[in-house]
This record gives sequence, structure tokens and C-alpha cells, in this order.
Amino acid sequence: MTRPLPSSPGPEGPLPAGLAALPRPVAVVVGAGGVLGAAHAGVGYALEERGFTPDMIIGTSVGALTGAIAAAHPTGAAPWLDGVWTQLRRREVYPLGFLPSRASLFTDRGLRRLIARSGLPSRIEELAVPFTAVAMDLATGASVSLDRGDLQSALLASAAIPGMLPPVEREGRILVDGGVIAYVPVLAALRAGAASVVVLTTGPGSSAPHLPVPNRRAGAVAARAGLLLIQHQIERDLDAVSRHIPTVVLPTGIEAWPAPWDFGQSQRLISTAHRTAGQFLDGLRISGPGLYRTEEPPAASADRGEASTHSLSRSAL
Repeated sequence: MTRPLPSSPGPEGPLPAGLAALPRPVAVVVGAGGVLGAAHAGVGYALEERGFTPDMIIGTSVGALTGAIAAAHPTGAAPWLDGVWTQLRRREVYPLGFLPSRASLFTDRGLRRLIARSGLPSRIEELAVPFTAVAMDLATGASVSLDRGDLQSALLASAAIPGMLPPVEREGRILVDGGVIAYVPVLAALRAGAASVVVLTTGPGSSAPHLPVPNRRAGAVAARAGLLLIQHQIERDLDAVSRHIPTVVLPTGIEAWPAPWDFGQSQRLISTAHRTAGQFLDGLRISGPGLYRTEEPPAASADRGEASTHSLSRSAL
């Protein structure tokens, strides 16, 4: 079941040409990224200001929580998410003071509290916009789409970072963070019947790949290997989906991403992503299946508060 986009103008006027040209149903895909997920709120502001409401929302890891809030509040999720992110602290998500289990370093009590105060219904079917949380089956490595039943357990499963937060048992399967298998779950959107996708992602997925030259220190080598692993997964999935349907990757304009445990930079991420995604949307034009995103890396001055322009790229595949 899908909810058609209203034909009436949005709160700031009619949809920009690019958004209006997206084939229906259109899915918003919200990727993983942990603390970087604050940028999702900024991109959300840009979409809501232009009167955009999706037909379905697919999220993984922190993107599942973002997506569920957007599905519950389809015309006003961005201010809600802004309030969540700007008040969030590390100890609320990864609380210390509790004995770890054999399965994880931290309990999920903090995440459960965050979900409880996010204004969400108890079941996925009760959300205003059709929603899917993506997790990974720890036994088989398969991607698992959770689109019905208990919402809290679906969000906990999708965000269960292996080793950090406990796995979730659901319907006889042991589930962990969907970002392991689908950092940006565009394939799940295609399987769900989307005719086009709008991607909200962070870090390595928010522009065409421009990776820095590595140094040879142990930490840098490990970090680059992890980044390349994620980048290759994202590019593979975007390539596969964009061969069939228009695939729009919204830029964030963020040059300096915070450390995974640093929740103190949320306002910077939100404001930069808001401005950059808005500029991109106003210049977007759709002409059939392909990959639509910025050519320039995120370092193109937007994160320093300066005016920034981004060339639009359509990869006709």
C-alpha cells in the first residue's frame, strides 16, 4: 500500500521540477552512519520545505530510527529529529555503568529509551507512511526487511552494531545491524516496488567517491580499509538500482565528519546538510533511470559556511 503525494503545493510552494518528475511510487532510503545521522535531519528540512512526502521509507541502522520518525510524522519530522539530535549525548546511546552481556559491550537500554520518547506507535503497520527497517540475519548473512509487526524490536535489530549492542531475536532469527549488509538499503527499496528513490546517506555515500591518499599508520590503514569496504558496497548497490530507476543521492556538503562517539556537532551537521541538499534539489532535473548526485566531494566549502555550488551528475547506466 502506498500513499500518493498530494497534488497541492507544499508549505513553501509547488514541488521543484526534479522532485515532481520522479516516477511513483518514490521511496526515501535512509542509510546508516551512527552519530553522522544528524545530517538526515538537515536533509529532511530541505525536503519538507519543498512539500515532498514519500510513498515509502526504507531505513537501516540509525537510518531506521530516522525513517520511522519520518514515517510517523511525514510533514514535520525534521524539527522532531533536530530536537532529538541536538539534545542527544553519548551516554544516552551507549550507557556505561551496566555489566556488559556476553554478546555486546553495551546494553540497549539507552536506545530503548530513545525509541520510547520518539512519538512512535507500537507496530510498523500503524505508521502514516509504509516503512521498512533493514537488518542482517547473523546466521546466514542475508538482508532482512522488517515491514510489519513490533516496531521497537525492528529498530533495535536494525541498529544492533555487532559487538557494541546486543543482537535481537525476532521470529526465530538472530538479527544485527543492517548497515553490515546494506549501508544504504536501495536494493530493499527496489524489491519493495519503488519506481524511484531519494537517498539520505552520510559519510562515504553522500557524494561521488573521492578518497584521500592513505598514510601507513596502523589506525589509518584499518580506517581506510573499513571505508573502502563501505564505499564499494554503496557504489555496487547504487549502480545496480540506478540501472532500473532514477536514484537521487542528496548531498550533505559536510567536509569534517565527527568521531563516532562525538554527539556534540549535531547542529553543524544539520545546518550544513539543510543548506546543501536544498541547493541540490532546486537544480535537480530527472531524465529517466540513472544516478543523480554531486560530482564534487563534500569538501567543496559548504561545511565552512561559504556559498557552494555543486555540479549535478546523471550516470546513464
